[in-house]
Amino acid sequence: MKIVYLITGSGNSFYCANCYRDMLYLRALRKVKGVKANAIPMYLPPGPEEVLNGYDSEVFFGAISMFLRDKVGFFRNMPSFFDKILDSGPLLKIASRMAGSTRSRGYEELTLDMIGGGKAFRDEEVDRLVKHLQEGGKPDIIHLSNALIAGIAKHIKKRMDVKIVCSILNEDDWIEEMEDPYREKAWKMIAAEGKNIDGFVTPSNYYMQLFISKTGIPDNKIHIIPMGYEPDYSPKKEKDIHPPSIGFFNRVSYNNGFDKIVDSFINLKVKNLIPDLTLNVGGGYTNDDRPFILSQIKKIKEHGFKKHVRIFPDFMGNKKREFFNSVDIISVPVNKYDGYGLYILEANYAGIPVVQPATGAFPEILNATGGGIIYSPDTVEELSSGLLSLLTDPKKAHEMGERGKEQVRSELSLDNMAGNLSAFYNQLFL
Repeated sequence: MKIVYLITGSGNSFYCANCYRDMLYLRALRKVKGVKANAIPMYLPPGPEEVLNGYDSEVFFGAISMFLRDKVGFFRNMPSFFDKILDSGPLLKIASRMAGSTRSRGYEELTLDMIGGGKAFRDEEVDRLVKHLQEGGKPDIIHLSNALIAGIAKHIKKRMDVKIVCSILNEDDWIEEMEDPYREKAWKMIAAEGKNIDGFVTPSNYYMQLFISKTGIPDNKIHIIPMGYEPDYSPKKEKDIHPPSIGFFNRVSYNNGFDKIVDSFINLKVKNLIPDLTLNVGGGYTNDDRPFILSQIKKIKEHGFKKHVRIFPDFMGNKKREFFNSVDIISVPVNKYDGYGLYILEANYAGIPVVQPATGAFPEILNATGGGIIYSPDTVEELSSGLLSLLTDPKKAHEMGERGKEQVRSELSLDNMAGNLSAFYNQLFL
């Protein structure tokens, strides 16, 4: 079976759980006997680790040309050969370094165009993509990385007989920030384009129910496949010696609750309940996040705790291992409900317990791993209490971490996920 993923790039400047999920899908399937899988990047070029995991180097629907065609009237009718100049490797690499917006404001029309398969997916570029897809033999399945590019499905199906699958997770992060009528239109258009999708995949029941409530797409078309995880680094047998440490690992942003972890950390430090307590932060950020991050750093400085906070600028490979070896507990107390939380599996795999609010998919995940605490109500006070309960009870924290590690490595392994994905793909041909 030949499977091709169409994956939208983020610029690799921050921890993008959806991007990492796509890479894990690819890594897992490439181990399955009889399966040939690769990924074709859209918008921005893949990073070195993505190339090693089976991403093509050629980019389709480059971010620069798409942006200019959407925003500048002069470029809307430019010949297609100009796209090759604008979306050349060097320019796209510059765009990747500058990429920093995960806001939908100002991109509403382009978003709707892509969901509905409008002018954003120009015929010349679709033809080029289809030609590339068929090199080495027509794929059996094309897997789209998210529903915001659902509109490309009908263009591909007009040109080739192929099954199309679409991952769904956290599209609401983008859509719900749009003003109406764009927001309502976006969900309705996803529902309409769903007829061109043979099956949807999501890792949690929470997100399946949210997606159904927004689109009306029937649940028999949506398949829950729990995430599997295996690190792209070799874990150390022994953890580094370090002072008591709370870890935050995700894109450093308001939506991910960085302000709440900072407030909780300050609360514990002011009370001096855990001597030498530190806060370690990893996951990167976007240019849009800078003002928010600076406001949190200012808060930390005003309380005199700056020297107790460590920022990890790199968050892949061995640098990620370094981060996990430096913390005792991880918490990502999101302000916006999360449809999954791959970072929980990463923490648990490393034997680190987590403390998470009882929101979104977190109860589902921790019910599966047993590797942490769920707290409610979702307040800084309850977060502080949960962190304190594990920081002052190392035995309990160790047992939770070990339970999580065992469950992730046995039940939520890459091999199990690959088997579930393969079974789902095969069902589409029955």
